[in-house]
Amino acid sequence: MRLMTGRRLIGRLAIQSAAPGLELSHLDVLDAVRRAESPGEVTVGLIAEMLRIDPSRASRVVAEMVGRNVLRREASQADARRIVVVITEAGQALLAEIHAQKIAIISEIVCDWPREDIERFATLFERFIGGYEAIFLSRDKDTPG
Repeated sequence: MRLMTGRRLIGRLAIQSAAPGLELSHLDVLDAVRRAESPGEVTVGLIAEMLRIDPSRASRVVAEMVGRNVLRREASQADARRIVVVITEAGQALLAEIHAQKIAIISEIVCDWPREDIERFATLFERFIGGYEAIFLSRDKDTPG
């Protein structure tokens, strides 16, 4: 599990199938924008903060994604002096395809599991991730970069 998570194999396989040429950092930025869009506007600074990367690195990856028509920059509705990042239709389609690829890979892994085991695993895994995120967020506020 540690090896697969550390190397992010499912993400790499999904990219390989859905969008060859993308890197995990592209997927990270796209996912950060997706997660941050619903509560509010997304800036490059927010992306950098969410991913714990240098703002210049976040800006470069966003620029690459804009060049691929996956993201676009536009003026903020709240403050026209500020630029925000939004997902394009092509970006939404890419997210859907990456998600479908991940589901297909996971489905292949559990294909011979009894239905009850899959349901129990899904419930426990969601609980585990929720606990992990809660602990990380409570401890992360004092952790530098």
